[in-house]
Amino acid sequence: MRYIARVEVSLKPGHSDPEGETTKNSLVELNYPVRNVRVSKVYTILLEASSAEDAERMVEEMCRRLLANPVKDDYKIYIEAAE
Repeated sequence: MRYIARVEVSLKPGHSDPEGETTKNSLVELNYPVRNVRVSKVYTILLEASSAEDAERMVEEMCRRLLANPVKDDYKIYIEAAE
């Protein structure tokens, strides 16, 4: 069965986010009342797996091995059946 995994990777609290800070400053200069901006990456992965649980296990391994750095990144995984 095919599944679509969405993985959101973001910096852990306390880590510098220069892209987010630059974006915030630009928005403030455009007169938006923005207090903070954090930048995240989103991966959308189409994969084959025997179940949603197997798909989640595979994506968890992908995150540990490549997509996220456990020292500085947090991540969330969302799995849904593909049509």
